[in-house]
Parts: sequence; structure tokens; C-alpha cells
Amino acid sequence: MCRALSRRLDPEELKEMGNEEYNNGRYAEAVALYERAILIDPEKASYWSNKAAALIGLGRLFDAVQEVKEAVRIDPHYLRAHQRLATLYLRLGEPEKAVNHYKLAKNEASRDDISRANTVQALISKCSEARKKKDWNSVIKESQFAIDTGADSAPQLYAYQAEALLMLSRQEDAEEAMTDAPKFETDASTKFFGPSSNAYQLSVRAQVDLAAGRFETAISLSQMAARIDPGSREISAAARKARSVGSARSMGNDLFKASKFEEATLAYGEGLNQDPHNAILLCNRAACRSKLGQWEKAIEDCNAALTLRPKYSKARLRRADCYAKLEKWEASIQDYEILVLEIPGDEKVRKALQEAKEHLRRHRGEDAKESVHDVIHITCEEQFHGAITSSGKHEDFHALKILLYCYILLAVISLMYQKMVNIVEQRSIATAESVISVPSIKLYMNGSNVKDIDGLDLTEGLDLKQLESFL
Repeated sequence: MCRALSRRLDPEELKEMGNEEYNNGRYAEAVALYERAILIDPEKASYWSNKAAALIGLGRLFDAVQEVKEAVRIDPHYLRAHQRLATLYLRLGEPEKAVNHYKLAKNEASRDDISRANTVQALISKCSEARKKKDWNSVIKESQFAIDTGADSAPQLYAYQAEALLMLSRQEDAEEAMTDAPKFETDASTKFFGPSSNAYQLSVRAQVDLAAGRFETAISLSQMAARIDPGSREISAAARKARSVGSARSMGNDLFKASKFEEATLAYGEGLNQDPHNAILLCNRAACRSKLGQWEKAIEDCNAALTLRPKYSKARLRRADCYAKLEKWEASIQDYEILVLEIPGDEKVRKALQEAKEHLRRHRGEDAKESVHDVIHITCEEQFHGAITSSGKHEDFHALKILLYCYILLAVISLMYQKMVNIVEQRSIATAESVISVPSIKLYMNGSNVKDIDGLDLTEGLDLKQLESFL
């Protein structure tokens, strides 16, 4: 590049330097060199075609189309330029034009190229028909097939996918589809694809933004789509919906900030009347209901939001808090454990998880202590048999049900130790046997108390040293 700037070079030499930059993946430098060659000799078709190739490398497909069209204008028999233009049209979702230029490319294009373009054309037609029938699964299938077949930069196909996914309540997948879609400048896209097609793409993008909670962007895009294609009732209706839902959300937010939670609940509800599947409005209404102590209703809203957007951390966090308010510790812990993975490093979530686990331990511990404090007197074999086979309030003796019947108390303790080791090492045994604690034991010899053994709460966790101390 420095050589080209330091002295006047022959255009062919500039082209060769551009080719070298292109082959090394330095597309911007290649474009600059091809442009210098074009300034010297603007009627050389290969300079324009090579510049188009470099622009493709930069992702500037519309610009590439214009450059290679100029190459074809200069030399209508430039076969490689026709092949390049056909491939661009195919990628952009214009298969009819692609077929035409593949044919003009003659031996520069293969039968497979033409067949692929025809296949994409058939698939786009199938997508359109499936959309009319609201066969959304077919729309997703056919549009993906068309993208994989070669139309990987066709905005309309990504819009078909995103719309279908929204209709199937797969909002996060719809957002991902639009993230993968090519981004083109609005005016250039309208010029290339036409007003109707580009307006549709913008309208679908607006719907995805609305579902994701980007209300201002959704309103802006939907209004732009309505201006581009003012005759479309469908696009106009989508724009009105975006404005209505956005207004309800803004009103609800203002009322929430003013601590007017009942009014805010109604405002978010108005928005949900227009857009029942808006996860953000559902989550916001859940916040209001939580403030009003309506935790069960708040959980219902969070459930609905998470069904629509399973990775919606704010809704999961809100549900975890509501479960905690209702002292449903297991459910709360389950949500917090997912949140720890989704938003690692969040100290508030980590602390909330620890607190929920502590509450659960206390809750289980109190239940266990109540049972441990019950006393049953066993002075003979019959009473021992009765205790370990009894049911009802003395649930702690479920721990003894895993023991063999013993006639000598020392043998009972020995077997208890062996089984308890298994329980400590394999918690699944305790779970299967519903073992939550071990009762206190008082040993008597000749009518005199010789040893007291305190009970154990297995819900708190237990290691072998504790067990040896117990025995």
C-alpha cells in the first residue's frame, strides 16, 4: 500500500497488489488499491469485479452488487462477473436473478449452482404459503433450509423465522434469529428489496424488540415500517400495538415509582390486554403484586414470563423472592441455584441462596428436634419390637426400621453403627428410608442409668467423627 502511495503505478500493478492484499484477508486495503486502479482505467471490468470481491469480504454486499453490475455493464461477456453477481443475488434471497446470471456465466457456473438457486426459489415460495396458512413450524423449517442452501444473507428469511418463533411463543429463539440476520442500512435495503419487503422485515424486528422489552426501539421501528409501506394494514396494526403497549408500560412504571402499586397493576394489565405474551409486562405486574403481598399471583405472572422467556433472570429472581415470602424454601432454593449459574458473581443472589438454605435447615431442624425430644421407654423385647414397627407421631423410629431385630441392646447399637456409616457415605439410603434423625437412647443396667446417648439430626449433615462420638 505504501508503494502505491509513494509513486505512480500502472493500474495492472495496482490490481496485482490488491489481489495480494485480498488473498491475505486485508480486504479494506485491497479495496483501496482497486479503487486507485479504477481511477486510472475506469473501463477495465476486472477492477470493478475484484473490488466487489473485496467488498464481499467486508460484508458490504449491496456495494458489491453495484460494483459487479458495473463490471457486467462494461463487459457483458465477463463470465466470472456474472457468476459473482449470481452468487450475491442468491445470498441476498433473490434466486430468480441468481438463476439468470448463473446461466449467463456459462462454464463459470455449474449445474449445481443453478439447481441450488431453483431450490431456494421453491423454498421461499413454500415459506410464503405456509405463513398465509399460519403453519409456523413449516415456516421455520423451510426458511432454515433456504438459508442453509445459500440464501444466508436474505433478511426476509430471517424475518419469516423470527415471526414464526414469536407466534409459537419462542421469544428467545426469535431474538436469536434476528440477531443472526444481516444488518443493512434502511434506505439501501428499501431500494434493493422494495418497500413492501423491507417494511415487513422492520415490522418483525419491532415485534421482537417489543417482546424483549426494548419498547422505544420497537415503537421507532414499527413507525418506520408503517411509513415505508403505508398501505399495509398488517404493518399499521403492528405499529399501533407497539405504541399502545409502550404507553401502558410507561404509565405502569411511573405509577410503580410513585408506590401506587394497585394502579400500576392495572396499567400493566392494560398493556397485557394488547399483548398477552409480553414477558416484561408480566414480570412488572408480578413486582406490583409482590409489593401488595399477593405472592401467589406474583408467582403466576413469573411462571408465565418464564414460560415465554426461560432465561429471563429478573422473573426468576422475583419468583424466588416470592417463594421465600411464602416460606416455600425448596422452590426458592431451586430458583436461586439456577440464578447463581445464570448470573455468576452476583453477591445478592449468592447471599439470598445462603439465607434460603439456612431457613430450610432451621425448618427441618425444628421438626427433627420435636421428634428427638419424644421419649419411649423400652424395657423388654416386646416393647422394642413395638417401637420399631410403630407408625404415627414417633417418626424418628424410621431410622431403626433399617436395623435387624436384635435381642441384645449392644448388638442393636453395633448394627446401628454399620448402617449409619452407610447412610453418611451414601445419602441416597437416608432419602430412600425417609431417615431424618436418630432418637436419643438411655441405657440402664440393673435399674441404674449407665449412659445417655443424644439423638442426631441428619438434615444438618453428619460426618463419621460425629457418628463415632454418638456411639
